[in-house]
Amino acid sequence: MKSHSVFWSFVWVVFVLDAVTAAAPTLKQQLEQAGITAFFPGDPGYADASASYNQRFDYQPAGIAYATSTAQVSRALRAGVAHDLNVVARSGGHSYIANGLGGRNGALVVDLSGMKGKTYDAATGTAVIQTGNRIGDIALFLNEYGRGMPHGRCAYVGIGGHSGHGGYGYMSRMWGLTLDVVLSATVVLSDGRIVTASNASNADLYWAIRGASASFGIVTEIRVQTFQAPQENTFFEYVYSASPSDAARVMLSFQAYSYTDLPRAFAAEVVFFKVDAEQFTLVFFGAHYGPYSAFNRTIQPFLDTVPVEPSQTVITRGDWLTVVNASAFGVGPLNVSSQPDTHDTFYAKSIMTPEETPLTPEAINATFAYMASNGVNSSSFQYDIEMEFWGGRGSAVNAVPFDATAFAHRDVHFTMQLYSDVADGAYPDEGLAFMDGLAASIVDSMPADWGYSAYPNYIDGRLQDWQRLYYGSHYPRLQAIKRKYDPHNVFRFPLSIEEQ
Repeated sequence: MKSHSVFWSFVWVVFVLDAVTAAAPTLKQQLEQAGITAFFPGDPGYADASASYNQRFDYQPAGIAYATSTAQVSRALRAGVAHDLNVVARSGGHSYIANGLGGRNGALVVDLSGMKGKTYDAATGTAVIQTGNRIGDIALFLNEYGRGMPHGRCAYVGIGGHSGHGGYGYMSRMWGLTLDVVLSATVVLSDGRIVTASNASNADLYWAIRGASASFGIVTEIRVQTFQAPQENTFFEYVYSASPSDAARVMLSFQAYSYTDLPRAFAAEVVFFKVDAEQFTLVFFGAHYGPYSAFNRTIQPFLDTVPVEPSQTVITRGDWLTVVNASAFGVGPLNVSSQPDTHDTFYAKSIMTPEETPLTPEAINATFAYMASNGVNSSSFQYDIEMEFWGGRGSAVNAVPFDATAFAHRDVHFTMQLYSDVADGAYPDEGLAFMDGLAASIVDSMPADWGYSAYPNYIDGRLQDWQRLYYGSHYPRLQAIKRKYDPHNVFRFPLSIEEQ
């Protein structure tokens, strides 16, 4: 009798377990019960929903949930955790290595594009912005109140990732990075709790999300400081053709010019494109926010050093929105609803040069010698060096104390983005090797102790020693905060903050 009793007890336990398993809701059912629209593999619309901005990557998320409120973000997150999934947020989807899709197969993506709320408080000059907004949305909204804030040029970039890891734009020397104007944030933690992060509440989390946001939670809205938009503004663009040696001279002279006493309301960059072994195209462009009468005095000393005459000159003067719109040339209209976002197939690297150690003539000459004698067929592979002026005297980026935020680059002069893409087809392996060599031509020609770094928003999944280059001495502190707020590493993706 005893053996029969044990047998039937076993059968009963198996029956109960099967019943419980059968009754457990699927991820799809949980999201449906929360009123959340979601796409899963095999669903119509899944292919479009899972398409990466950088078409070098093709990942298959476990599901893509479109939240329309912070409460829905929390419900989606809890459902993902219940099914042992890592969870990532997608704001605009422009991560260079598709981390907004999880950076690998099998993540639950919480898409925030349905969260576009925006309010402005005239009494404080602050705005509350949900992170489903894109830069173009925000620029147009703030302009209605005669206000602006620092942000990049590409209107389609989502404010969530942009504000969480940097946020450089032409306004940055004047107003700082996007993350510098974030006063507080609403964050959904890995256990689904909804908290406020600010100096007064969860101050360590507030510190961390301004520089490494995606590793700690899903930020659903930010409160930001805005600024009175200048009335007189100028966008400028000068295009040149130059030999490799003349192009090197321009880079060297631009560096020398940038160390002079330039107003913080002036921003510029030079982009160098290789045409062939004997010719480069150079584009000098940027913005001046202030009286028109001061523009020529500011810019002429550099123009006088360029050894060739421009083949094209564009000067646009006008109100704030006119110049913000002109600055976005080539990267889409400010009204992101007017046409769909684009895609690209590309690979990028970045080098941030320290303020106290300029590039040497040897490094600059080595870089142009490398470009003149290396590279792939320009008909299938294009690349450039974008030399962005972040620092200099009076730069608001460098005025922020080093330990005020998790962003670890408060002594940067230039950020050099090395960008390569293909017009059609797959990105070639030889392109990766070429871009590694291009970066090495700069770094290896500088002193061994050169304190360069890299920009987290130009994230490079192949970067060695990324912990130091992206986060510097802040990395151990970020690891400690990670253990506190995400002990089970729910928010994990390539190059996310690691557990110790």
